[in-house]
Amino acid sequence: AELKNTVCLTRGNQAYLSQHIGDLKNAEVFDSFGRTIAHLENILGVNPSVVAHDLHPDYYSTVFARQAVDKKLVAVQHHHAHLASCLAENRIDEEVIGVIFDGIGYGEDGHIWGGEFLIGDCAGYRRAGHFDYLPMPGGDAATREPLRMAISYLVKVFGDALPPLPLLRQIPGQDLKLYRQMIARGINSPLTSSCGRLFDAVAALIGLRDKVSYEGQAALELEMSLGATPVNGEYPYALVERDGQLIFEYSPLIRAVVQDVLAGCAPGRISALFHNSLAHMVLQVCRTLREQTKVCMVALSGGVFQNRYLTERSLDMLREDGFTVLTHSLVPPNDGGLSLGQAVVAGRACQEG
Repeated sequence: AELKNTVCLTRGNQAYLSQHIGDLKNAEVFDSFGRTIAHLENILGVNPSVVAHDLHPDYYSTVFARQAVDKKLVAVQHHHAHLASCLAENRIDEEVIGVIFDGIGYGEDGHIWGGEFLIGDCAGYRRAGHFDYLPMPGGDAATREPLRMAISYLVKVFGDALPPLPLLRQIPGQDLKLYRQMIARGINSPLTSSCGRLFDAVAALIGLRDKVSYEGQAALELEMSLGATPVNGEYPYALVERDGQLIFEYSPLIRAVVQDVLAGCAPGRISALFHNSLAHMVLQVCRTLREQTKVCMVALSGGVFQNRYLTERSLDMLREDGFTVLTHSLVPPNDGGLSLGQAVVAGRACQEG
């Protein structure tokens, strides 16, 4: 993709992943990206005939791929690539339920995906469910300032009657008014189904982090706030069917988090109940999809599954319910492993094409 870029070259039935290259928006990193590709082609003796790239039209990696005029280009949807990466690592070639949670990935409908339930394999997929959409006020700025996502959730859930949270008292009135206008009018506020942005919002709501200095900081601090003593139970949430898909509706969860913040509950307890809620929701969605499709294998991928607590709790609950669960151990679950999935999807598309 773009932020945690790697490249992958394939030769026969072997795939070679590069080292971490990094954020392609940095000119020096982008230069290194091109040199890495040339170096790998040279030492492996590979001259690719097909170039896979992310579906996002404006990523620097996509722009780079389009310069290869003598090669076949294959655009691969971000979360399908995550799914294929997990399948390839585990040497699985069958249809599974893909639980793909991350921060940002360009969706086929033009919105920003990130809380996805897919049914598919390396050859294709269908979107079986997702987190309900929500505006990201300021676009990319919302990834750097979790307070923006917190405001978006609060406006969606409470409307004009915002609760008297400490977070809101820290925001200048003019800024808060501007954010609300952006959300209401859809000005530079793309819609997202991102699980990562929900983590950001909860971290801001409970007072852990309203701005970040590095990617994923708010979510990491939310996980680190978990205490050593196990906390049972979870917050309420809703699953609704819409246009043939299961939608995770977060309003009950946000209301419960706000209620606990106002009641003075410890951040660690709120964090535990929040994590438990997501793991319980994953199980419930996978159960429903198993009933619909008879698919009993689940793949967990995407950067959110770097969260050890969420991964282990989801893994245990799914296995106890009879699912076979695939996770990453050789390839990163985040975008560092995305290039493997892109290569596998593109290879399968060329075989079938």
